Amino acid sequence: MAFTDTQARQLKAKLNAQKVRTRKANGTTLHYIEGWHAIAEANRIFGFDAWDRRTVGTHCVWTGTDHPFYLAAYTAKVRIRVRAGDATVTRDGSGSGEGRALSPGQAHELALKSAETDATKRALATFGNPFGLALYDPEQAGVRQPKGTAAPQEPWVLHTAEGVPAGTYNDANAFADALRQEMEKALTIELLFAVWEQNIATVRAINYALKQNGTKRDSFAKDLVAHLKSCAAALVQPVAKPVNSNARSGVQEPPNPRVKIDKSQLKFGEIKRLRSKAHLRHVAHQPCLICGRVPSHAHHIRYAQKRGLGLKVSDEFAVPLCAIHHTENHTMGDERHWWEQRKIDPLAIAAVLWKESHSEDPSMPT
Repeated sequence: MAFTDTQARQLKAKLNAQKVRTRKANGTTLHYIEGWHAIAEANRIFGFDAWDRRTVGTHCVWTGTDHPFYLAAYTAKVRIRVRAGDATVTRDGSGSGEGRALSPGQAHELALKSAETDATKRALATFGNPFGLALYDPEQAGVRQPKGTAAPQEPWVLHTAEGVPAGTYNDANAFADALRQEMEKALTIELLFAVWEQNIATVRAINYALKQNGTKRDSFAKDLVAHLKSCAAALVQPVAKPVNSNARSGVQEPPNPRVKIDKSQLKFGEIKRLRSKAHLRHVAHQPCLICGRVPSHAHHIRYAQKRGLGLKVSDEFAVPLCAIHHTENHTMGDERHWWEQRKIDPLAIAAVLWKESHSEDPSMPT
């Protein structure tokens, strides 16, 4: 075999269940991986410059209208070539796609892209499980399930801060309402976060279930996190002092203005998190550290500082990553290991970028 031992192991590895998507079609549940993920896996396993794809042929098989929309359907054949040592491995795949848009051109473009993506995935699937081959097995023995305790299943059980079951719910909205009420009953910040810790696994499970059955609400988990923050803010908000009054003149004096304290300077100070939109724009204009694509996203190195509730690390710890590698990085549980695998020290690069942006604009925060 022309592939290296590392590549051979990667091609035999099980498919991560978190990358599997489902959809309903003609009363049947279909499992698939997204096209961008298949391409990202090809880049990871084969190398960015060691493989290519070529569309061998396309055919428009049907067009129509469904006022005010235009419809189109295409088939496509794609050829994948992988350079492995001195050999070149070639695989073909065929696929189909449909498009629906307000103009004929857009409908044809969507259908053609969908067909090419489908054909690309079918061609790559012949290389192994990471590209979706495992999904052709009805038992999906080649799919790696998440480690640890299985996620809570419906019906959803609400727990108190002490871990005692407080109710069972078959409806996601009913569970969310009950959780909000339980958080509102917490009298201290410790009890509030205890309630959240006891129920966070169920919140994640419900969010995943809504996503898998096609009824995903992007605001489900976000709304609960927002409510947690509002409850926390209410518990730590200081009591307002009464307005001072001048007994002789009868004129009320406004309270003394609050002095902003740099908590990072206290004996047990908080971590200082600098924010600079100008610096993030500077980072985003740099090429991706992994593949060199531009433009990039300003990725915050998560282990650079101790994490806070809903707070990113300081903007000084930002490095450029393209959309594909930004997403791949965030799906890794151990970000430090992700960088070590690529033999890159992101903190050193972040320090250089921070210095560069400051040399261009000395007024930026330090």
